[in-house]
Amino acid sequence: MSWGVEPLLEKDPPPATVEEAVLSPSKMTLLLLYLGLTLVCAQEEENNAVTSNFDLSKISGEWYSVLLASDCREKIEEDGSMRVFVEHIDYLGDSSLTFKLREIENGTCTEINLACKPTEKNAICSADYKGHNVVDILETDYDNYIFFYNKNFKNGETFLLLELYA
Repeated sequence: MSWGVEPLLEKDPPPATVEEAVLSPSKMTLLLLYLGLTLVCAQEEENNAVTSNFDLSKISGEWYSVLLASDCREKIEEDGSMRVFVEHIDYLGDSSLTFKLREIENGTCTEINLACKPTEKNAICSADYKGHNVVDILETDYDNYIFFYNKNFKNGETFLLLELYA
């Protein structure tokens, strides 16, 4: 006799914390919709709100990766080539940024220090890391969140990455 309840598989354990269990499908759908719309808008928008009065020096400090979205999902999944975790951003007086990142490579967590050079446009910098990256700071309140839109160019291919740090 079946009660219409499927047993949990070992690969699908129950949530370990209340926070894991609270995110309902409708909230997840809204979150994905928001990230998708932000990614689309970032691709189409030339003039960001950040560029008018943006102070690059104010983003220095501790930041942690919260969400990643990409048009090439396998790059940000576990063991993906662009799955990195931000720890700290430093402003260098010449409009450059350095990022302290963590990456898991061959099962080992390694630290990466990445330098981002300024471009002619405010709030846009570039860096060479697993290809050439053009990083656009889309939105920030300087203290609680920051959105980065990254275009990665490597071997004639391009992929897009939207990052939310808090």
